[in-house]
Order: sequence, then structure tokens, then C-alpha cells
Amino acid sequence: MKRTALMLAVLGLFLFAQSARADWSPARRLTWTSGESNNPAITADSSGNIHVVWSDYAPGNPEIYYKKSTDAGANWTLAKRLTWTSSTSSRPAIAVDSSDGLHLVWSDETPGNGEIYYEKSTDGGATWTPGKRITSTSGHSFDPAIAVDSSGGLHVAWEDYTPGNGEIYYQASTDGGATWTTSKRLTWNSGLSYEAAVAVDASGNPQVAWVDGTTGNWEVYFRNSSDGGSTWSPTRRLSGTSGGSYAPSMAAYSAGNLLVFWIDSTPGNYEVYQKRTTDGGTTWTKSQRLTWTSGDSWWPANAVDSSGGLHVVWYDDTPGNSEIYYMKSTDGGATWTKAQRLTWTSGYSAVPAVAADPSASLHVIWMDDLPGNNEIYYKRFIQ
Repeated sequence: MKRTALMLAVLGLFLFAQSARADWSPARRLTWTSGESNNPAITADSSGNIHVVWSDYAPGNPEIYYKKSTDAGANWTLAKRLTWTSSTSSRPAIAVDSSDGLHLVWSDETPGNGEIYYEKSTDGGATWTPGKRITSTSGHSFDPAIAVDSSGGLHVAWEDYTPGNGEIYYQASTDGGATWTTSKRLTWNSGLSYEAAVAVDASGNPQVAWVDGTTGNWEVYFRNSSDGGSTWSPTRRLSGTSGGSYAPSMAAYSAGNLLVFWIDSTPGNYEVYQKRTTDGGTTWTKSQRLTWTSGDSWWPANAVDSSGGLHVVWYDDTPGNSEIYYMKSTDGGATWTKAQRLTWTSGYSAVPAVAADPSASLHVIWMDDLPGNNEIYYKRFIQ
């Protein structure tokens, strides 16, 4: 009897250890539509609720949709359609403020050319304000990025073709999106500037990175502000290689500490690189290569958890089709874990995004064409 009790106790401890063991959940499909579901974005609020937006072609033209989970991704609300326009609504980006207000920006072509629109929710995504147009130009405004500072200030950057070629612009709001500053042009180049990324530092100052082809080669550039976006530093080139550098993303994780990730084709195929600064962008480390594969690595996205851990996801076609991969750093990006493969499908898994909740659990979304058209999928990592 004692032996049986002991065996049962050991088995119970084993099962508890297995259930508590940090691991990735199985992939969960979030959308089931007749149209393409594309370009997902994700954020987590202070209660650990997960908020996802994407662009979906189910209505006949792309519109922005939203879903939420209140139990760490176990269950999800029904998809909520946020835009109802006659033209293309695409490239959504979402951020959450310290009061758990949700802030959404996207590009909409209803005016005849692309403009940047904004709306918000102050009740956890149950209701949303009407879409507010925050740009009004003769050129195409496209692909916005958004970040929220600790005071609730909103910072948005995007590419605009009004000057005749793409340039990077910036706009801010200090009253929760009610009013916005005049658009500020950040680049003045003869080449195309695009793929803007934005982050805010510990002091609430915006940092912007982008891609520019002025030199005849595509490189990543950077500017920041030390006064909340009123004035900006001189432009600094972060990459300088024989290959093309694209798709920057940014992580601001403590005072003065900032990382920029991008992909570079110098090795002969695209790989993920990073660069770090510990003094707010004055000086930078040498570029550090993070991936070493025989295929192409694309679209790095990142998150910073509550303990300062850094997390990067991307997609890689080394297996023969694109799959999602992940790596982590616990020392500010000095060293990284080995790449971990997160998806194993016969479809095309691409364009991942990642968010960390207050418990430092991770939530990853991406699009996959396994069902025959792109749908949004999700998985989580519980620390």
C-alpha cells in the first residue's frame, strides 16, 4: 500500500511538472473566411487580455477585423469588423496604453489615394470610435506603425508618396487620439524611403527606423527625438552592406537601450540581423547576424517582456516552404538562444507578430495558406 501511494505521489509530481513546464501550445486557427486574411498585428493589455487585428478580403474588398482573448488564448471572441469602406483598408497596427486603451491605425484608400486612419477602444475592444482620418495628402500614405508612451502619448510613422517618391512622416497625439499634431516629414531623399518602424524609449521619446534606397543599395536608417517628437536627430545609417537591407523592427527595453532588427541579403540569402545602442542612439554596436540558414529569413518582429527579455519571431523557407521561427535573449540582445521552429505545415506560414503579456507569456500570430487561402493562426508560450 505504501509503495502504491509513493508511486502515485511520484506520478502526480511528474504530471504537475509536465503541466507547469514552459512550452508552446499547439497552433490554433483564428479565422475561417472565404477571403484572404492578411497582415495580423497583436498586443496584450495589463490584465493579460490578447488583442488581434488583421485585414480580411471576405467582404469583397479588404477591411479591418478584430478578435480578443481573455483567457491567455484558450478562447476567442467572434471576429468584429471595424471598418466599412468602399475601398481597401489594410496594414493595421495596434498598441495599448497604460490604461488599457486600444489604439488602431491603418491605411485606407477610400479617399481615392491611401490615407492613414485611426480609431480607439476604451472598453477592452467591445466598442470602437468611428474611424478618424489623420492624414490628408495628394500622395499615397501607407503602412503605418504606432507606439504608445507611458503618458498615453501616441506616435505614428508611415511612408507617404506626396513628394513624388516615398518619404517617412510622423504624427503624434497627446490627448488619446482626439487631436493630432501636423504631419512632420522625417526624410528628404532622392530614393524611396519606406517600411517605417516606431518605438518609444523610457522617457517617452519616439525612435523611427526605415529603409532607403538613395545610395543605390537598400539600407536601414534611424532618427530619434529627445523632446517628444518636436525636433529630431540627424539621420543615421545603421546598415552598410553589399546586400539589400529591409523590414526593420525596433525594441526599446530600458533607459537608453534600443535594438533594431532587419533582414540582409549579403550572405547570398536573406538573414536576420540586429544592432544595439545603450545610449539612446548616439553610438551603436556592430551589426550582429542572428540567423544562419540555407533559405531566406524574412520579416523579424519582436516583443519585450516584463522582465526585460527580448523575443524575436520571423519566417524562414529553409524547410522548403515558409515556417515560423523564434529566438530569445535575456541579456539585452548580447546573446541569443538557438532558433526554434514553431510551425510544421504544408502551407505557407508568414508575416508573424508577437506580444508579451504581464506574466511574460508570449503570444504569436501569423498567416498561413494551409486551408487554401490565408487565414490567421495563433500559439502561445507559457513561462
